[in-house]
Amino acid sequence: MEGFLNLILEPINEVYLKFKGFSPNLLAMLTIIIIGICAAWLVKTVFLKLFKAIKFDSWCDRMGITALMRKGDMWAKPSDVSVAVIFWLLVTVSMMVGFSALDIQAINNLVNQFFLYLPNAFSAVLILFIGYMVSGFLSRAALIAAVNSGLSYAKLLANAIRLLLTVLFFAMALEQLNVAPNIVVSAFTIIFGGIVIALAISFGVAGIETARKMIEGKKAGSGKNDKGDVEHI
Repeated sequence: MEGFLNLILEPINEVYLKFKGFSPNLLAMLTIIIIGICAAWLVKTVFLKLFKAIKFDSWCDRMGITALMRKGDMWAKPSDVSVAVIFWLLVTVSMMVGFSALDIQAINNLVNQFFLYLPNAFSAVLILFIGYMVSGFLSRAALIAAVNSGLSYAKLLANAIRLLLTVLFFAMALEQLNVAPNIVVSAFTIIFGGIVIALAISFGVAGIETARKMIEGKKAGSGKNDKGDVEHI
């Protein structure tokens, strides 16, 4: 009977001893996560007040970021979206740090991979943001220059520049994220080349009428000059 009780109690005792040794790590994890969530909420509140003070939403309206969000069916204010991203990023970092306090090899490897990958994700987001700003600026500049030059396909030219730059920066962001880089490069080459060929054909077809008018204008001007020379003689 005593041997039977020992057979039952020994596994329970081992589990208790393991839990006793593991409980400080578990308590540390919970403490880190709770403190991280509180700190994230505090940072969120500070940034929300800061964005309101500097009129961040108005700046996003002028830069076209709000319009882009509306096209993506995102109807929240840019400031609310920004502080939400900051909040959840800090919460995620806090959870990863908390999990590392458990001192479990598999979780530690996952946490290390997360922190090693975080700079790539940040770089990709930065590339997309800068790419959107640059493509919008160059597209507007091309539109203004084309309109001032009297080109009939000014809007098409501006949209083509925006499309090409968007594809370029999107491919750069995916490559930064290391998402199937070989496939991304191949797809970018095919898509970019296809867009260039399509635009070349479009501009070629659209430019026939413009070229005809330019040639006719030159011929008309040349005819007038010849007539004037004859009359002068």
